[in-house]
Order: sequence, then structure tokens, then C-alpha cells
Amino acid sequence: MTSAETEEKQPTVLEQMGGVSGMLYSSLPVLVFVIVNFAAKNLMAAIISSLAAAVVIGVVLAVRKGTIQPAISAVFGVGVAAFIAYKTGEAKGFFLFGIWQSVVYGSAFLLSIIVRWPLAGVIWTFLNGRDRSWRADKASVRDYDIATFVWALVFFARFAVQRWLYDEDQVGWLAVARLAMGYPLMAIALLATVWAVRRADKRLKAAEEATAAEASAQAEVDDVLARTADDLLTPDMDELQRTVDEDARTKARDRSRD
Repeated sequence: MTSAETEEKQPTVLEQMGGVSGMLYSSLPVLVFVIVNFAAKNLMAAIISSLAAAVVIGVVLAVRKGTIQPAISAVFGVGVAAFIAYKTGEAKGFFLFGIWQSVVYGSAFLLSIIVRWPLAGVIWTFLNGRDRSWRADKASVRDYDIATFVWALVFFARFAVQRWLYDEDQVGWLAVARLAMGYPLMAIALLATVWAVRRADKRLKAAEEATAAEASAQAEVDDVLARTADDLLTPDMDELQRTVDEDARTKARDRSRD
């Protein structure tokens, strides 16, 4: 595989979501919370169980990836959710952080479109170490606007559905909605992002090739002009020598006649 082919290869949706293991790991603390709360009818037991599951998952991720950052990320979200559930004294409080997190994220994605810095493009280029040359191309910005709008819709849909279930005290269905509206909807948003990335990359590559071809043509023109100028300004020494010799022979014939 050439370097160009490697560079153009985009991560799959599953890879972007952390693979199958990432999907399962992120779901386990929520499932543990709901199951323990339903079986034991004890909020504190459910909180402790979900936190323990998050810690175990964090340790496993840290060992696999060789860093404690995954462990911190795995525990943080569950820890905040568990703390809110503890403070409210209600099992449904476990989902409150995620509900309001969705509306904040949705608003941020929507605002990024308005200020012409679509987050789908900004985040993708940051995570993949790309430059932001796409921002100079209006069509590419439009494509990333569309992808960003899809992300905003995903977050607002999560908020609307889960907020309604929260108000209805449907803890079990809250868990179902959180899982069902998690990775499946994220996959759709990621597909929209990959679509925008490929369109933008193709367009920018074509523009770069056109610029390179134009530069090459200009270089050839400059070379021709330089050679022409050199021919005009630099005398032909052989021709000059022939002229001098011919002049000398003419003068010699004139003298001989005299």
C-alpha cells in the first residue's frame, strides 16, 4: 500500500467509536445501575455497583492502552451521574447529567455553524492531525456544516426523549433510551462526518493538483522567456567570429587589388 493510499484511508465508524469493546464498556455501568436498582430496590447499592463497574472498566482500559487517561474518563462520567443520583435521592437522577450534557453539546454544535467554525470539521482535523485548509473552501465548510447539523440533531433528540422520560419517572426506559440513542445515533452522525471529510479532501486534492499544474506551466513559460532573453542579450560568438573573418578577408582582397 502506498503512502498516498494510507493517507487517504479514513477510520471506520466502528473505529471512531472505540470498537466493539468501547461500546460494551461504556454501556456496562448504566446496565449495572439499572439492574441493581431494580433487583435490590436500593439506590445506594445501585450507585456503588455502577461506580465499581466504572472503576474496573477504567483499570482494564488503562492496562490495555498503557495510560491512566482512559481510566479517568471511564470513571468521571459515571461518578458525576452517581453523585447527582445520590444528591437527588432518586434513581432517575443518574441520567440527569447526560440529559443536560446533550443539550449543551447540541447548542455548541449549532453555534459553531453560525460562527462558521463547524465543529464536525474542527474536531475531526484536530483528532487526525490535519490542517484547517478546508476553511478556505466554501463548499467544504458547507459540507462540514451539514455534518455538524446532524450532530446537533442527535444531541437535541437525545435531550427531548430522555427529558420526557425523566419527567415521567421512567428509569428503565431512560436506560433503554440512553443506550439506544447512544452509539446508533452517533454512527449516523459519524457517517455524515466521514461523508463531509471525503468530499472536502477530494475537493482540496483537486485544487492542489490544479495549483501544482499551473505552477509547472508557469515555470516552463518562465524558462522559455529566460532562454529567449538570453539568446537576445548574448551574442553568438561563432557568428561573430565568422563576420570578423569575412571582414578581414574582404579588406585583404581590397589591399591586394591596390
